[in-house]
Amino acid sequence: MRHKTVDLDGPVHYLDFGGEGPPLLMVHGLGGNAMNWMAVGPELARTHHALALDLAGFGRTPLFRRSAAVGANAELVHRFIQEVIGEPVVLMGNSMGGHLAILEGADHPHSVSALVLVDPAIPGAHVRRPDPAMLGVMAALTLPGLAEVLLDRRIRTLGPERLVRETMALVTADPSRVSDELFEAHVQLTRERGNLGRQNGRAFLQASRTLGLRMADPRFWARVKKIEAPTLVVHGELDRLIPVAAARALERRRPDWTLVVIAGVGHVPMMETPELFLDVVNQWLTYRIAPEPATVS
Repeated sequence: MRHKTVDLDGPVHYLDFGGEGPPLLMVHGLGGNAMNWMAVGPELARTHHALALDLAGFGRTPLFRRSAAVGANAELVHRFIQEVIGEPVVLMGNSMGGHLAILEGADHPHSVSALVLVDPAIPGAHVRRPDPAMLGVMAALTLPGLAEVLLDRRIRTLGPERLVRETMALVTADPSRVSDELFEAHVQLTRERGNLGRQNGRAFLQASRTLGLRMADPRFWARVKKIEAPTLVVHGELDRLIPVAAARALERRRPDWTLVVIAGVGHVPMMETPELFLDVVNQWLTYRIAPEPATVS
């Protein structure tokens, strides 16, 4: 695994897991980073040239006068494919990254050879009415300036290790299944990002606000309908952020897509149960979108 940086109107960090096969680009979710794919990247590099991107404002990619809004990061993903990879990719996205993958597949069909959507952020997830005690906090997070202060205070209060531990408890069904190596890598990155101060939360707020608006927009389904690339949807049965019911509703809209639900797993199956995740993905990549055999002379 190699850390690399490219200039796309500012530095963009990505992980190159190597591999000589066709390109496969992995895109993380809201609040995530390229290291979310550490547990599966080396194995995927056995059959593909596997890359994982840090979106603007996340991981080790600074905002650098850019925006972390969904539309801006969708454009960043497209430019990365066009200018860094230079050929159609298998585009794999988790959560918000899955939402971005859908946008890329719909708006730039010649840039993707296949989509793998991992617990994608899509409309239709049922959200319960918030606890009354949380309403004030949620309202505060909608206010520019105050939101950055609250997030910065939370990060400083909890500290890197506890913040990562609480995040893992939210996105997994069983946090103990996340490897020590992966956990420590995220703690180290969280420690580094703590030096950013209020900028640390700015990208999260920009992305979360615009993602919420886009998920409430019925025009999203027109984009889903436009996608031509073969598509696999992998979803954790116990996902608390995007319930599996949303994935089943997506399957009803696109019955030609393949949905695989992994039992007993949360929002990030590639981190929680990487072996099960790889079994699903590799089998689908091999038998559903196998490349045409080379001509033998």
